[in-house]
Amino acid sequence: MGDVLVIGTMDTKGQEVGFLVDTLTKAGATWRVINIGVFEPDHSDVPVAVTPTELASLAGADINELRRGGEQGGTRSLALDAMAAGLEVVLRREYEAGTLGAVLGFGGSSGSSVIGRAIQALPVGVPKVLVSTMASGDVTPYVGTRDVTLMYSVTDIAGLNRISRVVLRNAAMAAAGMARGMEEDETSEPDRPLIAISMFGVTTPAVMAVQKALDQRDLETTVFHATGAGGRAMEDLVRDGLIDAVVDLTTSELTDELVGGVLSAGPDRMEAAGLAGIPQVLVPGALEVINFGAEPTVPQQFRVPERRVHVHNSAVTICRTNLDESRELGRIFTRKANLATGPTMVVLPLAGLSAIGAPGQPYEDREADEALFNEIRTGLREDIPLVEVDAAINDPAFAARVVEVFDQLWAQR
Repeated sequence: MGDVLVIGTMDTKGQEVGFLVDTLTKAGATWRVINIGVFEPDHSDVPVAVTPTELASLAGADINELRRGGEQGGTRSLALDAMAAGLEVVLRREYEAGTLGAVLGFGGSSGSSVIGRAIQALPVGVPKVLVSTMASGDVTPYVGTRDVTLMYSVTDIAGLNRISRVVLRNAAMAAAGMARGMEEDETSEPDRPLIAISMFGVTTPAVMAVQKALDQRDLETTVFHATGAGGRAMEDLVRDGLIDAVVDLTTSELTDELVGGVLSAGPDRMEAAGLAGIPQVLVPGALEVINFGAEPTVPQQFRVPERRVHVHNSAVTICRTNLDESRELGRIFTRKANLATGPTMVVLPLAGLSAIGAPGQPYEDREADEALFNEIRTGLREDIPLVEVDAAINDPAFAARVVEVFDQLWAQR
């Protein structure tokens, strides 16, 4: 079993580190401590495998300079950045050496920012546990698109008591179990090619039909919810080389990035697969949908009849794109499709981009959809085939055509 790497600030939380390593020992796990605290440890009985001096050096910084800056009220963020950069190097090194069983980090806002940033450098599948005072709020900075197991500390991490001992004990036992599971690796099923599919509630029938067909071809599928985080995760896994092809049925995160909705996946969405050269089927699925939170959060400028405000559920309210936005989205979609370096085809659902954009539904708007399609028709590279299907995206005929297109691309890989 690989070692559990215990990460904490020994200058303020040495007692808690000692409790964690004692618990790991009782659980039969081997461990090593990485100290990310800039100042001298307050618990010298615990052996430290990686010191802040080494972390600073790996980041191209001097620990004494960092300490002087902190003592004199200097910019604390410089020390945090150095610890995070050095920790990332160490974690990559341990992973590549095959000595890493699990990561067990804990801290307040500063410690969590250092650990959360660094552990995102590890691939999916490597056990990562983070106990944090920040785990009940927006956890994006600590998780990113990785499989980080977050545990809320409930109380501040400032000494041991009947609450903190229970929380830390559970975290240590979880990390020990994960490390043991990594060693045993009970997965006996051989790896099959993995196909990523993007989905939204309003494109679910299409995704399920495509997924079923691909499963019948002895391909493994993984579905990403187009909520911003889902799109970012899919793009990152493509860059990591874990995805063999993409059926991008739901590219609505492009809309939120353009218009200011809440489910943007950032400016690089719909680019990774093309740049990686893997097969990709691209569909402007749900591109007419702008996402906001609960109905009261919809900005005033969208509260006009043209936008057709629609309460999807208690937490999500959507609006419709207008004609100009549809044209611009067509240009954006086309520009990203044209980045492709591998087998690529674009498939258009001419009768509706989503369940609520189909004929007779609230977001049906043939003029806006046609403006989107025309930008794709005129701007798409000549060597990228364009397939037009006279069906709405969730019609069985459309899913069947997407599968046919995928089969063609998969044969070209």
